[in-house]
Amino acid sequence: MKKQRKHYTPEDKVAILRRHLLNKEPISKLCDELGLQRTVFSAGRRSSSRTGVCIPAEGPGSHSVEQERIAYMEKKFGEL
Repeated sequence: MKKQRKHYTPEDKVAILRRHLLNKEPISKLCDELGLQRTVFSAGRRSSSRTGVCIPAEGPGSHSVEQERIAYMEKKFGEL
């Protein structure tokens, strides 16, 4: 019998990428913990960068996701 596929919400994907990029957790640790293959993790990371998903930094001086979204939309509307 086939294994059931796991489906992650966009918020889950951002949380996983945040753990890798900001918390410097190794990909191997995340994949073992979540039951992912390394190629699946890498494909998700590549697709998130192509679609413009941003992983905001936390802490003072960091700008919010909402500010980035507004700037992106202003740029797109300006092109039209």
